[in-house]
Amino acid sequence: MSFCTIGISCPELYQTSSPLALSAFSSGDGDATTTSVTDIHPDVLRTHILTRLDGPALAAVACTSSQLHCLTTDPNLWAELCRSTWPSTATQRLHALISEFPNGPRSFFSDSFPRLSYNSETSTSSSPSSATYSRRRHHFTPELISAVDIYYRGEMVFSKVVETETLSGWFRCTPFRIDMLDPKDVVQTPIKFPIGDGNTCWELTEDLTLSWIMIDTAGRRAINLSSYRPVSVQRHWLSGEVHVRFAAVLDGERGTATECVQCGIAVTCGGWEGGNLQVREVNLQVEDLDGTYLNGKDSLVILERALEGKTGRRGRKKLEEFMEKKRERKERTLRREGTLDKVCLAFGFLGFATFLLCLII
Repeated sequence: MSFCTIGISCPELYQTSSPLALSAFSSGDGDATTTSVTDIHPDVLRTHILTRLDGPALAAVACTSSQLHCLTTDPNLWAELCRSTWPSTATQRLHALISEFPNGPRSFFSDSFPRLSYNSETSTSSSPSSATYSRRRHHFTPELISAVDIYYRGEMVFSKVVETETLSGWFRCTPFRIDMLDPKDVVQTPIKFPIGDGNTCWELTEDLTLSWIMIDTAGRRAINLSSYRPVSVQRHWLSGEVHVRFAAVLDGERGTATECVQCGIAVTCGGWEGGNLQVREVNLQVEDLDGTYLNGKDSLVILERALEGKTGRRGRKKLEEFMEKKRERKERTLRREGTLDKVCLAFGFLGFATFLLCLII
């Protein structure tokens, strides 16, 4: 009797660019032979091997040979991968919309998976300026779709899609904010409510993940605005609510308060001791270096820039850089205001002294 084993693992795919190999061992003489992956029937590869890989591994496999590259371009393979990675994309409308991307589900996965891991300086120089966007106002997308998925220890706890129109004056002039839940809606989770000074808040930084995919319905583009893992988890001292924040930093117009902005995603959880946490709020807002929340029009400029060139950065380090710039800008503002106060005080004193001198004379 003879048998064969096929070994495929993600780390191995990243460490080597050689084609996948099949090792066959014969029980008769004990000799081992290695044959090319092309000896495996394409149907076996497609249905029993490629379907077991995640996105990065599948992309790595596509680079190993022309045959595998051809097999990995199957739209159904990437469509199923999108649905398993982001269950929110399984809706009928998103399924139809994703199929209209330049390369179908493969393009959508490529846009959404990297989570803003691009070089900001290169992207900024190649992206249209905000002034260009203002001149091309009619090119603004008429609608944004947010697809949000929250996982806790690998299990989905929240998944929803929200559509946001962008053409009304109300959207353009009011602070930009997308809420995934109505005020009275709550979502039950398997997460235990923290008791006393428990470790639940700390565990959430490691076990909770969030994906917020913003989709441009007109341009057939997508971008993931989440830091994937929380950048901060805090418990309110009075209400006991747990506030979890995710964030990504997007590039804006240099030399202004929107030189870089923070796309902050806030997840608010409530509950009671002995019970489980309930998700009560999931929202996204865009904040500039002055701490001001941008309105819909200005936020749309930033998002269009990001969708066009992926001009964004993520991770705790990038957020710390944003907070440092924000602090420095606030200090400069306070110094300017302090100097102005001193000048006004000096002029006031000089005027008062002149008035007294006139009275004496």
